[in-house]
Order: sequence, then structure tokens, then C-alpha cells
Amino acid sequence: MRVRRARLQHPRMSEARLAEAVEFLNGPGFIPVESEPAQVEFEAGGDGRHFRFPSPRPGELVENNTVYGRLYRCGEHWREKPVVVLLPGGADFHNHRFGFPWVARQCNRAGVNAVTLELPYQFRRRPRERQSFAKIDYVRLSHITAQGVAEIRSVAGWLRAEGCPGVALWGVSLGAWLGGLVVRCDGRINAAVMVSAPDNLLARVEQIVWPDNEDAQSVCKALNRTPLRLTWAQPVVPKENILLVQGDHDLFVKKGPAEICDGWGGPELWHLRHGHIGAGSSMVPGLNRRILRWLGKRLPAH
Repeated sequence: MRVRRARLQHPRMSEARLAEAVEFLNGPGFIPVESEPAQVEFEAGGDGRHFRFPSPRPGELVENNTVYGRLYRCGEHWREKPVVVLLPGGADFHNHRFGFPWVARQCNRAGVNAVTLELPYQFRRRPRERQSFAKIDYVRLSHITAQGVAEIRSVAGWLRAEGCPGVALWGVSLGAWLGGLVVRCDGRINAAVMVSAPDNLLARVEQIVWPDNEDAQSVCKALNRTPLRLTWAQPVVPKENILLVQGDHDLFVKKGPAEICDGWGGPELWHLRHGHIGAGSSMVPGLNRRILRWLGKRLPAH
């Protein structure tokens, strides 16, 4: 780990560039009040699950401006049933490819639709040129975060427009953090499950990768004074409808879910004897059924 850290150079940011990021995050353009439903188109052929829509907040990379997802319908009259939107972690290929389809089938058996999404810069949306990653700084990361929040909200709007009586978010790590940003601003969400969620994902990455770097620590302090920190504001979703899941051996987010619990006035908090990967895994025995029972009490059936 020490060798790996030594090879990673902290991306220096000018004070002006950092100030630009902070100004954007603290301004009204980061998460606008209004959110339009996604313009969803289903792909021809196949199993009829795969859909796509243009990102409501397109960026400079063309390949990142199309959102891909899957809808696991709960029967012919799926529009009469609630929906769970599953949000993967940052590099969570296992859950996206294998775990979430299994969870989706469990949702269907429980009488709930399920949707999976590819978040910004994930999977098919990754830039084809590696040089694109080298150009990312906190201004661009702030816009990417805003893009992810806008896309989740637009999917919720589309599902509501289709007639679904309720929408819940179920996110892991990065997905849980983005879901947390959504439940702070969008009352169309009925409930949220946040597994292994950090209070501020970007600042947490800084602390882990460059723990002794003064530049990194100054960036952390700046980011923690913006809406990127979940406890910066209270959720509009009732705290009784928010579930936090913490892995007690999680060295990445550490006490992130507990900090969110304290900052949000005490939503329900479950403790697991797992690390970051274990707590966020869809393969934890019995966890999915337990979460679905919890959601079933908070999602309208019709």
C-alpha cells in the first residue's frame, strides 16, 4: 500500500479552480429545484428490459451522455406496482452484472418492480480515452456528481409519470451517496436504503489515498463545507423511511453511516460484521429479504 501511494501524485488544483468548484456546489445550479422525467426508449429485441435515455445534464464526453438501464417488470400490470431503483458502487461490476439482477428477481417475487442504472462514467459510459481521466479535477467531478443526481431524479420522475405508486432508492457506496443527495431534494422518493454510504465520498477518497498530503487535506476541508457532505442539509424524505447499513469493519467509509444517522436525526441504522465490500454485497445471506421486508412497509402497494 505504501508503494502504491508513493506512485500516486495528488492532482494539484489552483486556488481559483478549487474556488470555482466550491462556488458551483454552493450555488443553485448544482441541484436545481425542477426535474423533468427521463425520455426513456427501450431497445428493440432482447428481453425487453434494456432502455436508454439522454442525460438531462450532458457533459463534454459524448459516450457519457447516454444513460443505460434495465427495468425488471413485476408482471403485466407493472405500472400499478412500486419500484426500487438499484444504484451500484463506483466500480461495482459484480453487483451490476450479477448481484443486482438477482436482487431484482427477489423484488419481483415480493411484488415490486426493479430498475438498475449505469451511473456517470460507469461501464459503457466510461471514456474511451484514458487521457480523459487525467483531465478530471474537482470542478469536473462536481459536474459529474450533479449529472448523476439529475439522472436518478429523472428516472424517478419517469416512473411516477408511468403511474407507479411509489419509488425507493437502494444504493451501495457511491450509489448510496448519490441516493443520499437525491433524498435531500426530491419528495417523489418514498424511501431509501443506503448501504456503506460515506458522508462525503470525494473528501473520503482524499483522506484515504493522500492521508498526509497538505493539499489533499485542504481540499477535504473545502469539500466538507459544501452540499457534497450529506449532513450539510436534512432530507425531505421522512427519516422513518431511510435505512442506513454500516459494515463495522469498513475501512473506507469507517463510521460514515453512523455520522449520517446522527446528522439526520436518527434514521434506522443496521450494523453488519463486514467490511466495505461485504456490507455492500448483494450476497450477504438474508440481507436482501430483510431489506425488502423493511421497504414493503414503506412503499404504497397501489
